Amino acid sequence: MNLQAFYRDPYPVYTEARRAQGLTFVPELDAWLVSRREDVREVLGKPEQFSSAGALRPDHLPSKAALSVLSQGFGGARTVLGADGDAHRRLRRPLVRGLSHAKVAAALPFVTERAEALIGSFAGDGQVEWMDAYARPLPAAVIGHLVGLDPADIPGAIRGVQGAETLVFTELTETEQVAVAEEIVDTQRLLDGYARARRRDPRDDLFTEVVRDLAPGSEDLTLDQRKEIVSNVQNLLLAGHLTTTALLGTVVLNLLRDRRQWELLCEQPRLVTAAIEEALRFEAPVQGFRRTVTTTVTLSGTELHEGDVVFVSFASAGRDADAGARVDSGVRADGEVRADGEVRADGDVRADAEVRVDEFDIGREAFRHLSFGHGPHGCPGSQLAKEQVRISLEILIRELPGLRLAHPDITMAPTLIHRSPETLFLTW
Repeated sequence: MNLQAFYRDPYPVYTEARRAQGLTFVPELDAWLVSRREDVREVLGKPEQFSSAGALRPDHLPSKAALSVLSQGFGGARTVLGADGDAHRRLRRPLVRGLSHAKVAAALPFVTERAEALIGSFAGDGQVEWMDAYARPLPAAVIGHLVGLDPADIPGAIRGVQGAETLVFTELTETEQVAVAEEIVDTQRLLDGYARARRRDPRDDLFTEVVRDLAPGSEDLTLDQRKEIVSNVQNLLLAGHLTTTALLGTVVLNLLRDRRQWELLCEQPRLVTAAIEEALRFEAPVQGFRRTVTTTVTLSGTELHEGDVVFVSFASAGRDADAGARVDSGVRADGEVRADGEVRADGDVRADAEVRVDEFDIGREAFRHLSFGHGPHGCPGSQLAKEQVRISLEILIRELPGLRLAHPDITMAPTLIHRSPETLFLTW
């Protein structure tokens, strides 16, 4: 299997890996695949044995010409994604504060206003390409707002930070690499200007939180401090919008792919939360990250050694039928009580093998998915992502209940970083 084919549909590989004894080495990943839910939890819960250094290994190395351009910017410093221990806690602290429940709650009026404006801009057209018209611009506007960017700067900043991902995960010509690198550097210079401005004039925004935590004091920022701040804000802007973009794409795709799911949601809007959790379980917006083994350790019967690399698949964990993943009790969409498994109309508990993990079902018993990670690196922006999707679905079922897929054949983006449709044409 070539790399692009694997990226577009990794689930058959995940399924075989879960069935296999021990871990499976996947050549496309050049890593041992951690596919079962409990193994994923174990790795994520033991950062001292499984380091986050190199969590995102590039698929393509930039050319010398592109690297020369990048050397003129303010990137290259360690970010929260690839840090461990005290360094990780230090880099994560301002994100946890800046994305707290209170901060997210305060941003919801802005989220709602932007969501209604975007949907209103195409609601009368009868058709839309969902990803470009809504799934990309809404999260970009929201994270830009929370970070504290001027609205006029947000589109350019988002293009620049996306370029950082494009440069290392997309095959480009040297000329294309240089052009992308120039955009990245332009964005880094923009963010550096914000960093120095926030030092002089602190505000109630996430950028100020980052500056305060990573560069305590009031003196002018050093070059190293500026690079660390810019690198981490750049990472925040990227993660803060692409994860939600991916989820907005896959939740709408899977609700409409089986028309009964969408109709059930329109009939019972209280299932919006269940739909979001099922979308996260079924199609993790971030498929997973790499971890590097720091000492000899045995995982699922496979002995790993220092320097070995594992790919921890959040997505595969979501399709593990392990009974431990299911919530112990709950109520079905039809009001039928479930406990210790799924309860059918005849009162029988469905066996593990019949849980149908490869089906999208908003009426199923909730799974404790790991799609936002687990342990020290659990996503601090998970609530913000869920709230954006909740608001979006509530507006859609109210304003566009006749929503349908315009084309049944959907191509997924060839990446494991943010799992989403390349395009998603809808009609109503």
